[in-house]
Amino acid sequence: MKVYTIYHPEIPAFLQNAADTPPMQRLRAVGMNCGCEYTAFPRFDRCTRYSRYDHSLGVGLIVWHFTQSPAQALAGLFHDIATPAFSHVVDFLRGDHLTQESTEEGTTELIDGSPEIQSVLRSLGLATSDVCDYHRYPVADNDAPRLSADRLEYTLGNLVQFGFAGLKTVRSLYEDLFVGENEDGAPELTFRSGEKAIAFAQGALRCAEVYVSDEDRFAMQMLAELLRDALRKGVLTERDLYTTEPEVLARLQADGAFARRWETFRSYREILTADQPGTGGDWRVIPAKKRRIDPLIMNRGRTSACDPAFKQQLLQFQQLPQDYWVCGR
Repeated sequence: MKVYTIYHPEIPAFLQNAADTPPMQRLRAVGMNCGCEYTAFPRFDRCTRYSRYDHSLGVGLIVWHFTQSPAQALAGLFHDIATPAFSHVVDFLRGDHLTQESTEEGTTELIDGSPEIQSVLRSLGLATSDVCDYHRYPVADNDAPRLSADRLEYTLGNLVQFGFAGLKTVRSLYEDLFVGENEDGAPELTFRSGEKAIAFAQGALRCAEVYVSDEDRFAMQMLAELLRDALRKGVLTERDLYTTEPEVLARLQADGAFARRWETFRSYREILTADQPGTGGDWRVIPAKKRRIDPLIMNRGRTSACDPAFKQQLLQFQQLPQDYWVCGR
């Protein structure tokens, strides 16, 4: 059962029609975990498939559930439409991995260039400008550490995928939410119950710790280097990155040298750490973006203001060092 099925009783026809278009269907073959799921690291080896399509449809459904606005829901649906194969690995390749914004480039062009999407928009009386920038809509997206549909969906999805929570728990968290007003007077997804807010916030923090774990950072860095070298050698083109992961892997595996490097990547199962690089192996110092969510509680403010233990946990997470050497084997 897909997590997105809990977000709304049904998928409205306009949203399903938009999700059925070729640019959105491509995302079925682009993973949420940025290539880490291809390794043998235990924390990822057990993961079930969680695609950018699943995430995007989930965001669209959440926005629709809370706003009943087709424009906002479609903006949520399309927010990852330009995501390349292996998702944020390309941010590492481009040196944008501390902000992770380069994967949004090309969104407007893809929406404009799809006759199928344009047909959906015309049927609703909408234009590309209404749906190409989900940052316009606070329920869909806002600045961290606030809670948006985007952050909510990938947190709930990963709570299930990483085995941190079951669907019943995730549903109970979701059903506690409503659209409140934050300290700046903007709409924001808000928890009615302090208990649910704390449970969600701590779950989100567990997921965030995975996102910056040694295994995650090392895998994304090494895959980025593999892709960069394949681009330099002409084994891949920039256009290839905007196809699907199976298509990119087929090109890599058709080249003997890169096929061997891919198998090495696939074999990584443990991480070594050190203050100085060891002899042998691929040692790297790898900084990464630390994601955080500090949700609102109805009439009580941010979770960190209501729960000193969570505030301390959040502070400790933000202070986690990333200045040591890591190596996979």
